[in-house]
Amino acid sequence: MAAAKKSEKDMKIGFIGLGNMARAIIGGIIEKGNISPKNIIGSDISMAAVENAKKDFGINACLENAMVAEQADVLVLAVKPQYLEYSLENVKPVLKKNVIIISIVAGKTLEYLEAMLGANHSIVRCMPNTPALVGEACTAFTPNARTSEAQIDIASALIACFGKAIQVPETMMDAVVGVSGSAPAYVFMFIEAMADGAVAEGMPRAMAYEFAAQAVFGSAKLMMETGKHPGELKDMVCSPAGTTIEAVRVLEEGNFRATVMDAVIECAEKSKML
Repeated sequence: MAAAKKSEKDMKIGFIGLGNMARAIIGGIIEKGNISPKNIIGSDISMAAVENAKKDFGINACLENAMVAEQADVLVLAVKPQYLEYSLENVKPVLKKNVIIISIVAGKTLEYLEAMLGANHSIVRCMPNTPALVGEACTAFTPNARTSEAQIDIASALIACFGKAIQVPETMMDAVVGVSGSAPAYVFMFIEAMADGAVAEGMPRAMAYEFAAQAVFGSAKLMMETGKHPGELKDMVCSPAGTTIEAVRVLEEGNFRATVMDAVIECAEKSKML
């Protein structure tokens, strides 16, 4: 985290938008990046969001985007897509020459950001997901041509404070939305469905949620730590004429894998239209 330590000494990190994702990032960089709250500034249209950020993190926060942008060495754009154009109009006139702009706004390309702010700025486009709230995001990022290797290192170190940071070509960003950005919703639906099945078999709901969630968590960890193919791990559970293969058969009859594939593809296509 050498880059993050440099940020602590020399840089102001600004946030335009103080919603859930911004709060997750702020919490992560304070905790894991060893960055002082006094070096973090933020703005939001909601006074409640401003006051909560001050109270919860001890950062400087206000209602004025321009006040944040004119101080920031690293500026994180964390607003909803429909509010981005207005926010960029606020910040463009006061941006520092060498500012690093990190956008987590869904669907907004580097080309769009450069058209709004100017191609002379260093811009990093990111797509985190909500597990950032517990420090377990998987965030794809892609820098524009103006961004130096040193700036990429700074951005990557900040992103890694709330989970994994993976650099990808921008052409993959819509696929990232489908397989990672929106994926927690699919996973939560799967957990809920498994728990409903257990409840139907007589298990108390709270216990069913605990079993289902731990099964998903443990399975993901097993795959990540062993490096085994998911199909190989599935086969390890499916004993001949056993219970698991019967469950797999039912899922296959319901087009489980094809339905999930279609969901990811449709999500990615929607991202392209934002």
